[in-house]
Amino acid sequence: MIAEQHLVFLVEEPSMEAFLRTLLPRILPQTISFQINAFQGKTDLLAKLESRLRGYAKMLQSMQEKWRIIVMVDRDDDDCKQLKQRLENCAMEAGLLTKSQSKTGTWELANRIVVEELESWYFGDWEAVKAAYPRVSATIYNQQKYRQPDAIVGGTWEVFERILQRYGYFKSGLPKIEAARTIGKFIDAQRNRSPSFQCFIQTINEIVG
Repeated sequence: MIAEQHLVFLVEEPSMEAFLRTLLPRILPQTISFQINAFQGKTDLLAKLESRLRGYAKMLQSMQEKWRIIVMVDRDDDDCKQLKQRLENCAMEAGLLTKSQSKTGTWELANRIVVEELESWYFGDWEAVKAAYPRVSATIYNQQKYRQPDAIVGGTWEVFERILQRYGYFKSGLPKIEAARTIGKFIDAQRNRSPSFQCFIQTINEIVG
């Protein structure tokens, strides 16, 4: 089957790539193909983003296929609005119309911020974590400090690592790519309670139509 649309994901690190490679085939129809380009961290992505987008913009001018570009970065400790504006500015300078700028519903690029990082999305679907790592408590997300996945303080991946270690996993440290690949197999797009994850899914649903 020939894909009717093609999605290009620009992500800051290999763990997000591993996560998406297990999630996307489960939520995208076969008429939509995708590729994922991972950078060597957020600093690397932001440094190279405008140049990379200029290349895509030039390429899209001569193509008949419908491509969409989705840029994904972790918020970390950045101001969310300032980070989003930086991403928007890169797209504008490259000559690409973003989802935020579009007034007609037609767009070429969407910027999506993961709040605060990928592990927040795991807390948003603790049932998926429990399926991947059965020894962890099923009621972690009932604790007040974990109820709002995007508001967990203290570094989300560090908090996630400590919880898994408490139940006997990864005593020498969390293997982020392995965890992303394993948990991604169980993530339920509708069940996930992370607002930033749901914002990402809304974008995918809009593309799928």
